[in-house]
Amino acid sequence: MRLLPTFAVAVLATASAFAAPEPPVPAVVTSSLTTGGDRIRQFAFDGKPDTAFASEKPATKDDHFTVTFEKPVTVKSVTVTTGRPKGEDALTAGVVEVSTDGKTFAKVGTFADGKAAAKGSWKAVTALRIRPTDDLKCPLVIREIAVDSDPKVATFRHPIEFTLDVSDAPEMRPWGENVVRVCEKEYPAICDFLASEGFRPLTQIRLTLKSDYKGVAYASGNRIVGSVKFFTDHPMDIGAMVHETVHCVQQYRARNNPGWLVEGVADYYRFWKYEPGKAGRVNPARAKYDDSYRTTAAFLAYVTDKHDAKLVPQLNALMRAGKYDEGIWKKLTGKTADELNRDWLKSLAE
Repeated sequence: MRLLPTFAVAVLATASAFAAPEPPVPAVVTSSLTTGGDRIRQFAFDGKPDTAFASEKPATKDDHFTVTFEKPVTVKSVTVTTGRPKGEDALTAGVVEVSTDGKTFAKVGTFADGKAAAKGSWKAVTALRIRPTDDLKCPLVIREIAVDSDPKVATFRHPIEFTLDVSDAPEMRPWGENVVRVCEKEYPAICDFLASEGFRPLTQIRLTLKSDYKGVAYASGNRIVGSVKFFTDHPMDIGAMVHETVHCVQQYRARNNPGWLVEGVADYYRFWKYEPGKAGRVNPARAKYDDSYRTTAAFLAYVTDKHDAKLVPQLNALMRAGKYDEGIWKKLTGKTADELNRDWLKSLAE
């Protein structure tokens, strides 16, 4: 066996000590209980004690509130605080459970005076569940779940809850539930990318699939509507719903924003952030920067790469504030939109 010199061992040990920490593990929250009003599920795991999940109706012993981790973690401790700030609706009959497969759960803690706390070393945990052990006469209110784990589990920095309506096509529920999970997971990154001064993200979005809608999808305020026919024929086109989620984040109140840029920003996020490399080729003989959707997105990507890495967030902030005008291209890049367009088309033809 070849032995490493002492200094080499020291270097390896030092490198190991300064290795980048593992990124936090994403999580998903689900519940058998319908959310009451605006007290959404993700509020229970956002690191803020002044927000809380609350169910619409009293919980029963058959109900659950579950946090599922994207990959297994070792849980060292878990603390769950329930009830409203003055102590009402505290859970007194319930358990905290962990699971390694998301199906079979083992109890690790019980509730007393609305709180449960447990310490240990539960390895390869993929899910954490809170469950009443008796039928309650009040809603289930979870103020905060705190998990100490290795690696850490990411709390929800931009809490969001999608409500799914598939009453027109119940057979689309599995597809719709998958889309909701994807969009909820992508939502924080969209909010971070398009953040601006004074911006407050939505916390609730309603996704409805309509059988009589002839287009693909559209967004208005906190609502997204999709075509049953289109998504039945194109079930892999989840990116279209991510595009609509971007529209919900844009929150443009002004009426003077150019439609081509509004759609271009949404497609820029879709094709350069969510699913890069899938935008397809642009024909330089036909393209123009204001052709909207993925063509405009490709133009934005070019200008971002050549002139300003923060171009898209800056354009978004201006449109959100109702301050966009054509002169902004010159201010941000030193060139007009037409000059940038010529440069872009020339680069495509090379």
